[in-house]
Amino acid sequence: MSLSAKTVFTTGEAAKICKVSQQTIIRCFDNGSLKGFRVPGSRFRRIPREQLFAFMKENGIPTDALESGDRKVLVVDDDVELVELLVDVFERDGRFEVKTANNGFDAGMLVREFRPDLVVLDVMLPDINGKEVCVRVRNDDTLEAVKIICISGMVEQDKISELTAAGADDFMHKPFTVDRLLDRACDLLEMERAVAN
Repeated sequence: MSLSAKTVFTTGEAAKICKVSQQTIIRCFDNGSLKGFRVPGSRFRRIPREQLFAFMKENGIPTDALESGDRKVLVVDDDVELVELLVDVFERDGRFEVKTANNGFDAGMLVREFRPDLVVLDVMLPDINGKEVCVRVRNDDTLEAVKIICISGMVEQDKISELTAAGADDFMHKPFTVDRLLDRACDLLEMERAVAN
């Protein structure tokens, strides 16, 4: 389910839709100018769609973002099973639109066309290595907001620092649990972590 189809939003989602900081949304929620409720037994604030819509109208915020607001994720790996697993976990979360590539060349093309918010990038690709993909993304000023999580079975620390230097925001060793990857993705994109069903 896309963000635009949701009926209740987290403060992070509301912030993204309104294009303001999460702190601003929390402040408006706490001072009563943005109506909502707290999840019983937790500190989480939730904002019903109609309240968010009213708040946007009152404050002159364009409401078209309420129509679509999925985060875009590009998964780049030549391991078909892992790609399917990752696509499944992101799609089940309901806040992501996912595309995949199984080599560096396609990844480079898709990053420009799809303009993802996040790239989950296998370091050992069949054609070019993940570090090269990082460098290409980072050399394009229009892609500076793209977050990159590199994944790999290799464990040499110096390789990890090379990736970070090339522009990776995070690194995860294979094997890892897909839920942990989703948590890291949410952290990087400043979204609330998925609530386990």
